[in-house]
Amino acid sequence: MDGPDFTFEASLMGQGYPLIAGVDEVGRGPLAGPVVAAAVIFPSKVNIPGLNDSKKLSANKREELFPKIQEISVAFGLAVVDQKVIDKINILQAARLAMKQAVETLKITPGLLLIDGNQKIDSTLNQWPIVKGDSRSLSIAAASVLAKVTRDRIMDDYHKLYPQYEFNRHKGYGTKLHRTLIQEYGPCPIHRSKFKGVSEYINR
Repeated sequence: MDGPDFTFEASLMGQGYPLIAGVDEVGRGPLAGPVVAAAVIFPSKVNIPGLNDSKKLSANKREELFPKIQEISVAFGLAVVDQKVIDKINILQAARLAMKQAVETLKITPGLLLIDGNQKIDSTLNQWPIVKGDSRSLSIAAASVLAKVTRDRIMDDYHKLYPQYEFNRHKGYGTKLHRTLIQEYGPCPIHRSKFKGVSEYINR
């Protein structure tokens, strides 16, 4: 099968884990804005046609799936860690913190976490990191969509505050346009001051 499915979840449910949360984060790479994480617990039977890793979906498709995932899920959680924290503790730790916080906002405590990537998070819950999990596990793919849509909306709001950077177009990622605008205007308060592409333009 092409794309994520429910194999991991179904197998683990059969092993006595009825509540499994897929966990993912979005926004490690950008030069501006927060990192956002989501956690999603699906029921034992789930069918969401077209659900995939958020990077493989159009913005319209992600927006279409966003309410469906929330509606079908048993529980979902979201967390936002802003650029001040990213600058303070580094992006890897900020991403792990966001995932931890997303899990902690779930209204039901899962028995197991499926984490996108190769690292566990700071949680006492059972965890199973899955490399490329957002392309393999339906729950992780759902988390990636919730996180991506949430982050994109945040960046659209920042565009209204700082229109000269055109955050609505690149969402803070280091595109040629974005880098040119940083060079022209210097960094703004939501830029990640420790990131290459930003740091060299601070206090110039």
